[in-house]
Amino acid sequence: MQSPERKKVKMSASSSTLDVKCIDTVRVFSADMVQAAKSGHPGAPMGCAPMAHVLWSDTMSYSPSCPEWSNRDRFVLSNGHACALQYSMLHLTGYDVTVDDCRAFRQLDSKTPGHPENFCTPGVEVCTGPLGQGLSNAVGMCIAEKHMASTFNTSKFTPVDHFTYVICGDGCLQEGITSETSSLAGHLGLGKLVVLYDDNNITIDGSTDLSFTEDVGKRYEAYGWHVQTVSDVSDLESLRTAIRNAKLEVNKPSIIKVKTIIGLGSSKQGTAKAHGAPLGDEDLANTKKHYNFDPTKFFNVESDVAAHYKTVSTEVESEKTRWDAMMLAYAKEEPALYAEYNRRFNGELPAGLLDLLPTFAAGASDAASRKLSEACINSIAEKMPELMGGSADLTPSNLTSLKCSKDFQKDSPDGRYIRFGVREHGMAAICNGMFAHGGLRPYCATFLNFAGYALGSIRVSALSRFGVVYVMTHDSIGLGEDGPTHQPVEMIESLRSMPNCNVLRPCDINETNAAYQIALEQSGTPAVICLSRQGLPNLAGSEVAKAKMGGYVLRDVASPDIVLVGTGSETSLCYKAADELKAAGINARVVSMMCMDVFDGQSEAYKKSVLGEGIPAVAVEAAAVGSWNKYSHVQICMTRFGASAKGGDLMKRFGFTVDNVVEKSKKVVDFYKSTACPSLFARPVFDDEVAGGH
Repeated sequence: MQSPERKKVKMSASSSTLDVKCIDTVRVFSADMVQAAKSGHPGAPMGCAPMAHVLWSDTMSYSPSCPEWSNRDRFVLSNGHACALQYSMLHLTGYDVTVDDCRAFRQLDSKTPGHPENFCTPGVEVCTGPLGQGLSNAVGMCIAEKHMASTFNTSKFTPVDHFTYVICGDGCLQEGITSETSSLAGHLGLGKLVVLYDDNNITIDGSTDLSFTEDVGKRYEAYGWHVQTVSDVSDLESLRTAIRNAKLEVNKPSIIKVKTIIGLGSSKQGTAKAHGAPLGDEDLANTKKHYNFDPTKFFNVESDVAAHYKTVSTEVESEKTRWDAMMLAYAKEEPALYAEYNRRFNGELPAGLLDLLPTFAAGASDAASRKLSEACINSIAEKMPELMGGSADLTPSNLTSLKCSKDFQKDSPDGRYIRFGVREHGMAAICNGMFAHGGLRPYCATFLNFAGYALGSIRVSALSRFGVVYVMTHDSIGLGEDGPTHQPVEMIESLRSMPNCNVLRPCDINETNAAYQIALEQSGTPAVICLSRQGLPNLAGSEVAKAKMGGYVLRDVASPDIVLVGTGSETSLCYKAADELKAAGINARVVSMMCMDVFDGQSEAYKKSVLGEGIPAVAVEAAAVGSWNKYSHVQICMTRFGASAKGGDLMKRFGFTVDNVVEKSKKVVDFYKSTACPSLFARPVFDDEVAGGH
């Protein structure tokens, strides 16, 4: 494919000579970043520079001095590989992103990683490496803005009034997740969402004609979006007009299809060669000459360009100053709302909230832990108005509805229950966006097996340190007749292997209480609460405080011969098996391992006090073996997919019975009568940083 002739910005009434110079500076500054790293994506930043200039210069409200200002406009770079563009704009507009930070692009411990990371760089809202996540996060941000505005705004004061802007590319729109979230955004009428689509017709493989020939405009019209086209990104007047029109359309989200040329100004413009590699020294030098810059200077920002962005920075800071003054008056006239607003954005739980969670009541009958979860959610929902979420079309099964609130819909933005529809992946990404917005604690639900559909977004929750609460029911083969397509076997282990993700599988009401406490208190870690369909007994010895340690001794004996370690619905099997073993003269300690992730963080002394030293341990869980090897010598777990039958029959078929636990335990005890039982802790312990724990 032959490169089109090199182009420059089209002059118009709204595109001054300084506008053009600013845009060209962004182009070469971004290309310098990629060249210095000898790695990255220069093409999209060069093509999208006019969009970024217009957004940061005369569209968005933001505060470089206070990046966390709660009423800022949110900006999301969904095509995160173009992050040199965002870093350039943050540097130019006065954020704490220095030229040295830009020189360190993609280097260890820099503020300018290879894709945007919210915890690394001031001004970056979300992690946008996986394509489509960012646009989907933006839908969550808009849901949060709309709900918070309905909660805190009055006829006189508007503490919540901002837009969310997105730049996305062809790759974002090809990912299925954006179909899920864009459909829901149209249904909900999220009028403060403005998406600029970088329509450059190029992906890594080459022209989009290879795989992506749909009419994006018609697709988004079908979703219920406001659709516009700007035929040339360099026509700044048309670009600004389209953005103004999008902001005026208050009942629909907006997408602006903006025609760009990837790598504009380089010899590789318009081709896939401009996508994923530096331009090279020669091409970069010639590109700078094309834009009338000195090819020997790198990361150069001339005084007039610097002065322009300094003026912009001053002007946007004045918007925050006006908002601050308004909030002082708001505090005087609406003190309760003001206090609540600050509590929420400070991430503080309401006083006494966790005391409302239910505990074991004498005489309580068996109950599925999904039912216990429903009791937990509704015990705190009224006092925790920031708790907002929903289910992927499984509300009657997940039991996640809020009895104190109506649905969040287009015409009822004050509602707190979201009908996500059958959109698991999008649901989780939306919750990430809600969390990133601030002021809310989102939760969402589906069957545990379908966490597989949501796994990409759950991973981003963990990476981003977003404390989203995932309520995952039907957590084992015990769900029964729906069969192996619905029975999670490997899913718990998959989630446990994920860093910074608490996987909690409670065995009764006390442990369900503890699971929710952990989920709500650890706001920087997502929680996956795995819940049963079948009834579970309340077990003597379960305690909330002990369960919050992750694992604890549920039932102890003097001089245990064996330790039975259970989790979730299998904990009661261990409990009953201990009675049978006692009758056979074998002393069995019962340990409940509600959350390995939390238990892993306890001291070695505590872990030894729970599991013992040199005592054989048998783990029982109706899921894959996986990480049980570190806490047991023998495992009664799943090694294949399930089957379609009644839950009780499946438990018998796969060995999750009292008789089988007793039989295996007797064999284990007999084996270790003549063989020394190895310690579960007989391995070297290194400093966390040396071992790669950080």
